[in-house]
Order: sequence, then C-alpha cells, then structure tokens
Amino acid sequence: MTAPHAAGGVIATPFQWQRSASPFEFTQDHLEYVTEPGPSFRDITEDVQRVVDASGLRFGQVTIFSMHTTAAIRLQEHEPLLLEDLKDLLRRMAPPDRYYRHNDFSIRTVNMHPNEPENGHSHCQHMLLSTSETVPLVDGGLHLGEWQSIFLVELDDSRRRRVAINIIGARGE
Repeated sequence: MTAPHAAGGVIATPFQWQRSASPFEFTQDHLEYVTEPGPSFRDITEDVQRVVDASGLRFGQVTIFSMHTTAAIRLQEHEPLLLEDLKDLLRRMAPPDRYYRHNDFSIRTVNMHPNEPENGHSHCQHMLLSTSETVPLVDGGLHLGEWQSIFLVELDDSRRRRVAINIIGARGE
C-alpha cells in the first residue's frame, strides 16, 4: 500500500517485520594473509571453501569482503598470463610514479599515521576493482563458473590483510 507524497510522488508504507521459523542461518569468519607486493593476485578459493565447509551451510550466499581500501576481492580466471596482463592494466590505469595529492604530505592532514605510505595509486586502482564479491552456495559448494577463482588482490606493499567471510544460508538436506 502506498500513500501520496506531498511533492506528487508516492511513499511506501513502512514494512512490518514479523518473526518466522526461517531455515536460514548466518555465520561469519575471517581469513588472514601476508601478501606479496602489489599488484598481486592470491587465489583464496580453497580457503573460502574451507570456511564454507566448517559452517555446515549448504544453500545460500557467501560474501567475501576485504577489510582494506588498498586490497580488493575479485572473481577472475586463474591463468598466469592473464594475471600478468591484469597487473599491467592496473599499473597503466594508476601508475605508482604519478603525482597523487594523497601522497603529498605537505598538504594532506587527515587519516595519517607514522610511516604513512605513499600509496595514492593503490587507492585509485582499488576504485577500479571491488571490496567484495558474493558467490552462490549450492549443495555446500561455491557455485563458480568453470574458470572462476576468488582472488585477494593486493594493490600496495606487502602487508597483513584480513578478509571477512559472511555466509547466509540453510543447512538443506
């Protein structure tokens, strides 16, 4: 049911939440890695599948989320020459040797800590990628395409990275 809006549009009547005997469950875990210098691609598909296996959930969705602004999560083919091409593409799109205001510590005043890296290129590369991917969970397995793998993409220097894995689903039969 909708009601007229003063400006001529409509607004939705607020949804009334009701509890139900839902078969869905939620679980959350994380993975930690020390990465290679970027851009680099680390296939984390098997690690994500181990988290799924431990959850006991069989059908639903798995979200893989990077806890960082200079490390991304992407689905891509695990083919070595393609991965080198993708690294080259990222370097061309946001080269590390260009001027970035983020790296100009004479003008930058926020979100800084001791030993702040000059990583404006890494943040710009991240904007071309994604912080997370969601993969269907079917019969206990990640429902990926034939050539798809889940990658943690490091865009900055080598460092410790944390990846959150959230699963919502049902145990099924």
